[in-house]
Amino acid sequence: MPLSGNQDLDEPTTARHPRFPALLLGLPVLLFALITWQVVADGPLVRLDERVSSDLVRPDGLSEFLSDLGNVQVAVPVLAVVLGYVALQTRRADGWWLPVSAAALLMALVPALIIPLKELTDRPGTPAVPPGTGYYPSGHTATAAIAYGCATLLLLPRLHTPLARRVLVTACLVLVLGVGYGLVRRGYHWPLDVVASWCLCAVLLSSLWLFLRRTTPREQPR
Repeated sequence: MPLSGNQDLDEPTTARHPRFPALLLGLPVLLFALITWQVVADGPLVRLDERVSSDLVRPDGLSEFLSDLGNVQVAVPVLAVVLGYVALQTRRADGWWLPVSAAALLMALVPALIIPLKELTDRPGTPAVPPGTGYYPSGHTATAAIAYGCATLLLLPRLHTPLARRVLVTACLVLVLGVGYGLVRRGYHWPLDVVASWCLCAVLLSSLWLFLRRTTPREQPR
């Protein structure tokens, strides 16, 4: 039975395109699995990664500053402020605590996922850092991506103009990419360490986005 115009507009995109969530989650998972396999097996992708790193590592003040934006002491307080703001703004709505709790849980999952992966892969660091292992995947990258990404997803429904939402998303991308660039440029991580964390965080943030689409009230902008 054909849908009316209003019904079609109100129907979520993911309902009209059921393959979209699978692609959104599946592609980063496959890429993360490929990179992890190469790291564990010391495959050709790792040797390419090392050559790229040797060309990119040029420690300077900017790279140090950008990498510091992925510190827990910087990124987590930013998310905490946003969680408090959103909680205060939505506390009168039914289920107001669901988006805030989901974002906080996602942040708590970062060390629970990253630390075992570091121990499993046991990857050594670049020549720019003291000898040691446990550099894959990048914890700073994951911290920045989840903290700034969750903050962005929670704030988007509070913004009422497309321009404001574009500015917010752009700022989030610049921050996350900047942290990754700083970590590689400074030599704190190999490029694949950063890319793998991006893949892992893409899955987590996509899951949160899909969850928020179901819990955000209809009258608020998506």
